[in-house]
Amino acid sequence: MNQPKSGAVLFAKDLSRVAKFYEELLDLSVVVAEPEKIVLESDEFLLVVHAVPREVAESISITSPPELRTDVPIKLFFPVASLAEARAKASSLGGALYPSPKEWGGRGFRACDGYDPEGNIVQLREGAA
Repeated sequence: MNQPKSGAVLFAKDLSRVAKFYEELLDLSVVVAEPEKIVLESDEFLLVVHAVPREVAESISITSPPELRTDVPIKLFFPVASLAEARAKASSLGGALYPSPKEWGGRGFRACDGYDPEGNIVQLREGAA
């Protein structure tokens, strides 16, 4: 019997833009593309980007750059091969990864925070050399 994957659901005003950010930044595959959700996955992880209900979306304003959502009780983190490459990709996809002086080390990884096109804070981690 197959074990279910770990995963997360992220709500977005601009479903396709946010899904494209994570798809390209994290090299995920699109396995479902529907008007209200896009499901992205790798061998280990599943990310469901779900559209915010229309009546809620109308009250949300996304600026450029986006206002950062720092007052939420959760922060997603994802592995990447290279923080430097992810930093370049993130900015071309409407988000950002903070400059390298803001990187820090943990047990077996280097990490850096950034944000997606709607201001959701995300942390990226690369394996430590």
